Amino acid sequence: MKIIKTILCVLFGLMFVNAGLDKFFHYMPMPEMKPEDMKIYEAMETLSWLIPLVAVIELAGGLLFIFPKTRALGAIVILPITVGILLHNFVFTTEGPGIAIAGVLFLINIWMIGNNWNKYKPMFS
Repeated sequence: MKIIKTILCVLFGLMFVNAGLDKFFHYMPMPEMKPEDMKIYEAMETLSWLIPLVAVIELAGGLLFIFPKTRALGAIVILPITVGILLHNFVFTTEGPGIAIAGVLFLINIWMIGNNWNKYKPMFS
């Protein structure tokens, strides 16, 4: 089980590192977007600080998530991003693998938060 957890966490972290780097360097092709998705994307680009902020959070959270010593912090840092991905896919994507992928990412993140819950307990006492 420890090997599976390590593999999932490394893949999870690398996915977010890749997503963060793509926001800076634009090396992955952009998928075809529906008009309503295009409006959302254009709105996010009008706030010039939003995309770089998300990219930095994805990079930091992904890198923290990869290493077991910092995984608990990485899980909390990346949680708002995974919640945003999940909500966006539930609201705007009704077909394709988007909801399933977002759900798997969210569940891996929640699993790591639950797995490291003893590290968060001092914050609540």
